Amino acid sequence: MQDHPSHSDSAIGRVEVKETTCYMCACRCGIRVHLRDGEVRYIDGNPRHPLNKGVICAKGSSGIMKQYSPARLTRPLRRRPGAERGESDFEEISWDEALELLETRLRRLRAEDPKRFALFTGRDQMQALTGMFAKQFGTPNYAAHGGFCSVNMAAGLIYSIGGSFWEFGGPDLDRAKLFVMIGTAEDHHSNPLKIAISEFKRRGGRFISINPIRTGYSAIADEWVPIRPGTDGALLLAINHEILARGLFDRDFLIQYTNAAELVVSDEAHDEAGLFYRVETEAAPDCFDPQDRLWWDRASDAAVRARTPGVEPRLLGAYTLEDGTAVKPAFQLLKDRLADYTPEWAAEVTGIPAATIRRLAHEMGVTARDHQIELPIPWTDCWDREHASVTGNPVAFHAMRGMAAHSNGFQGIRALGVLMSLLGTIDRPGGFRHKAPFPRPIPPCPKPPNDPAAVRPDTPLDGLPLGWPADPDDLFVDDEGEAVRLDKAFSWEYPLAVHGLMHNVITNAWRGDPYPIDTLVLFMANMAWNSTMNTSEVRRMLVDKDEQGDYRIPFLAVCDTFSSETVAFADLVLPDTSYLERHDVLSMLDRPISEFDGPVDAVRVPVLPPKGECRPFQDVLIELGTRLGLPAFVDGEGRRKYRDYPDFIVNYETSPGSGIGFLAGWRGAEGDQVLKGAPNPEQWERYVEHGCVFHHQLPPSYQYMRNWNKGYLHWARAHGMIRYADPIIIHLYSEVLQRFRRAAQGKGEGRRPPPRLRERIATYFDPLPFYYAPLEDGLIDAERYPLNALTQRPMAMYHSWDSQNAWLRQIHSHNYLFVNPRVGAAEGFADGDWIWVESAHGRVRCMCRFSEAVEPGTVWTWNAIGKAAGAWGLAANADESRKGFLLNHLIAEELPEHAAGAHLSNADPVTGQAAWFDLRVRVYKAGPKEPAITAPQFAPMPRLPGQEPGRGRWQAYVAGIFSKK
Repeated sequence: MQDHPSHSDSAIGRVEVKETTCYMCACRCGIRVHLRDGEVRYIDGNPRHPLNKGVICAKGSSGIMKQYSPARLTRPLRRRPGAERGESDFEEISWDEALELLETRLRRLRAEDPKRFALFTGRDQMQALTGMFAKQFGTPNYAAHGGFCSVNMAAGLIYSIGGSFWEFGGPDLDRAKLFVMIGTAEDHHSNPLKIAISEFKRRGGRFISINPIRTGYSAIADEWVPIRPGTDGALLLAINHEILARGLFDRDFLIQYTNAAELVVSDEAHDEAGLFYRVETEAAPDCFDPQDRLWWDRASDAAVRARTPGVEPRLLGAYTLEDGTAVKPAFQLLKDRLADYTPEWAAEVTGIPAATIRRLAHEMGVTARDHQIELPIPWTDCWDREHASVTGNPVAFHAMRGMAAHSNGFQGIRALGVLMSLLGTIDRPGGFRHKAPFPRPIPPCPKPPNDPAAVRPDTPLDGLPLGWPADPDDLFVDDEGEAVRLDKAFSWEYPLAVHGLMHNVITNAWRGDPYPIDTLVLFMANMAWNSTMNTSEVRRMLVDKDEQGDYRIPFLAVCDTFSSETVAFADLVLPDTSYLERHDVLSMLDRPISEFDGPVDAVRVPVLPPKGECRPFQDVLIELGTRLGLPAFVDGEGRRKYRDYPDFIVNYETSPGSGIGFLAGWRGAEGDQVLKGAPNPEQWERYVEHGCVFHHQLPPSYQYMRNWNKGYLHWARAHGMIRYADPIIIHLYSEVLQRFRRAAQGKGEGRRPPPRLRERIATYFDPLPFYYAPLEDGLIDAERYPLNALTQRPMAMYHSWDSQNAWLRQIHSHNYLFVNPRVGAAEGFADGDWIWVESAHGRVRCMCRFSEAVEPGTVWTWNAIGKAAGAWGLAANADESRKGFLLNHLIAEELPEHAAGAHLSNADPVTGQAAWFDLRVRVYKAGPKEPAITAPQFAPMPRLPGQEPGRGRWQAYVAGIFSKK
């Protein structure tokens, strides 16, 4: 039960225990909140929760101090008339005034030009709702934080294997023999992954970590492989080279489940050059990917339909079809591509010895080949073949932001997808396993708008704000090929920007590029500090005015729980609730917490009333949508559909009568249906009774090989997770990328990129993974800035939320720049000295610490511990602002002007992923007369109306009130 029996005692007061879901990071563990007389006294893990099984980390336990933080916003605020942005000079207003102000402004914009309203959200988990609001309003200018975080990981693998790491898939450490982790900091998926790694190592599994920094997970790895940042793709390509050279690939898996054997037109003069040769076939009406491609049959020495029963195709060679077309199997093209990516070549790029690269490749290949797993689970594939068992090659990988946050990350992650496919580890025991609602077709079906006419006054957007382009016709550009969105996602500049480019919103809005906007709403996005690049300049842009004395970004509304640096620049502040005060859903429509064995979603429920006048942003959106008459929120007569967010969650369906809503559990009038069913008025109560989590376990025959598992695919289609039950063939060779490249080369019909971008598209939209150095390296003086500089979140904190947490501040209240002692010796400074860190864009003063746990060409620090003075309810002289620092001041959000344009984002050219790990710096000792304080410094942010003072020194130890006597 969610509400454990409570009891009262005159000595200790009324004691209660309530269950909900943590939000001290994005792990979303189950927790129990212990209350005394209505105040939180203790938080521990919920042992009945399938994700964390009772385990809790320091962050989770410290949620008590987030609740009682003096940084809490408690009242709606409006910038005082005559006050300047950035001064934090606010007056309290009522919610009616705040909502009226927004309603009036947004109603006008929706009637005139909806795209002049932009909504961008940070690290939230309600993107299905915020995205729906944007679509209903009619604006394309919506995105969440993924483009700043790790969209390369999502897009690179989803466009390759139909799924990706973390929420949508991960390593099966229950059965793996070898585990390889690449570029994953210790905050990521921490509790579940810690549990899995602990058990994996106890079973004798071998753990290899590839990372420039040996902290967190890397510190307990059996082998740490230090690598230069931004060169992961080079390492993976060399490993792929060795896997092919040694014949250690899973040939049967490649033939049946990937496009390795499918024939590609290899004659560059042919109209279809670089595309798969296709034959006419009669596809079912609901078919997404008709099986219309060819193999070269070894026995008949002729082309046959791919996957013809009994045919053994060639993987290598060059052939000529009956009509004279020259073709090659995709695998031959891959082999040709990998020929020059030798371990010796990669050693020069990565800093990893060639012998180590060969050994790693050999270990991966031999483990996959010689330690195969077989489970007695019968299943049927999409070609109606019965299998008596499921087999697996037990090499598991996990990779995240360390690979993603580079301008070459997409192709590097494609190389990882190729490696996992060569080893035959996709959705098999001991390898990578999908989590519902993935796998999905490659690319997934939802598409963004593709015409400026999709934006119309007083009309919902014709398409989804975010989607998955399959070819140039899916781009959201005008007749000249230029961007329609403010962030330029889905344009020729960043065609596959499936998560948007939040990091370019302020700069583009300030410049009026591609057009001026009127109103920007930021939810939980600290764009004036750590959720942006070039932080000092972004802060200047927020206060910059035009020739008439008006702000270049006319109106900024910020919704947050805390007094972040960005709040100081707001014209309107909306106080959000804490995660212990509101309803939330971790939805199958958005970011669920599914397990390998089936769908899982979860909820948060209030365990405390809102502080002051805080109101959940979800309720604010429901209210605004209703006031504006957006079709999803009102009936045909314009009347309110939903009382509030909880009512919306219960009654909303993706389409009338679909039976699919935000929550998958206890659907139907009686609450007895799973995933699909009519609204259940007691659905919230059922979640509460079951610990705020729903877990549907699939039959064993549906749990593996889901890209090609007939039973699973038909089940997934029946429950609305996919539209088609076609096999999801792995894309070793990406025809999606080739279509964009062909457009840049002037081949075929359809759209063409603007001239300035043709070479860029032709280069980076290669259908096979390749390595190139980070883009900025070739545009700055890399010799002057020889060191790579990284940030990663510390285990004890998450984003900028937690360095104002009274308990977590005791672990570290400021950060250092960690450098290899060799760097200090070369530059003449000692451990603990004040130093300058300088990039081509600025410099920061900070303290250093020597560490052998970092490769010599890299320096690094914790992210977002450094704060602006006075922000987050901290004293102006707090360690966080006097000793802490932020490397974001040194990172440019745009590349230097070059042939492709003057204002291109410092981002991956395929996805728009922010390249904040491409930073290059030099370091040198600060002068003896310089103050022992970090730089740059900013005017202190005063306390805001409604902020409560801290409770005093005891807040470091307990929360609530002392025991009654």
